[in-house]
Amino acid sequence: MTADTDTLPLFELAGAERVLVVVAHPDDAEYGASCAVASWTAAGVEVTYLLLTRGEAGIRGLDPAETAVLREAEQRAGCAAVGVRAVRFLDAPDGELVAGLELRRAVTRVIRQVRPDVVVTITWELEAPWGLNHADHRVCGVTVVDAVRDADNPWTFRELLEEEGLEPWKAPRLVVTGHRALTHGIDVTGEPLEQGIASLEAHAAYLAALPDHPAPREMLTGMTAAQGPRAGVANAVLVHVWDM
Repeated sequence: MTADTDTLPLFELAGAERVLVVVAHPDDAEYGASCAVASWTAAGVEVTYLLLTRGEAGIRGLDPAETAVLREAEQRAGCAAVGVRAVRFLDAPDGELVAGLELRRAVTRVIRQVRPDVVVTITWELEAPWGLNHADHRVCGVTVVDAVRDADNPWTFRELLEEEGLEPWKAPRLVVTGHRALTHGIDVTGEPLEQGIASLEAHAAYLAALPDHPAPREMLTGMTAAQGPRAGVANAVLVHVWDM
């Protein structure tokens, strides 16, 4: 663990060609990670988003069936704002994710299909920097950790190889946003920050249902400016990186 006052090295993709971002809900990646994604797509990296749910339980005053359609459209618009065209949804139940073999298999399948050099997900910690973490976020994070290992193991979920022809794949690095133990910073100064703000603004209907939510520009500019000095840049997203 790095002390809070230590300077963090900048995370570099170092020749990576493909990144897979796995989150639980539409908008989960838009609180900083999408700014990093914008910098990667600008460098020619192919980024795929995998959403475990469609966020259908996210707007109290709107029927889940309507919310799912609305939030999927907002997520696709948010992805387009940061240069991402490949967006997948698993259709697991929002608010009721279960960390088990079925979800692990589904995420493992996508890892073997996409064959990413880097996998990005959200923290699984109960106590996150913003408060108590959502149950779905915790399940998502733990599932991704397990699925990254499962994807590399030829004897785990053998049907993916034997029935679907999906060869094992080792993703060399795992990047976790929102983790309390930080190891690296990602420089998002300038255009990546602007694109990241646009990606969060794309979730207009969802944010409108949260009257106390800060304006996306105010929130992301303040957050990345506060984190920037630890990485020696004006604006940064701080993450924990594991070499798998």
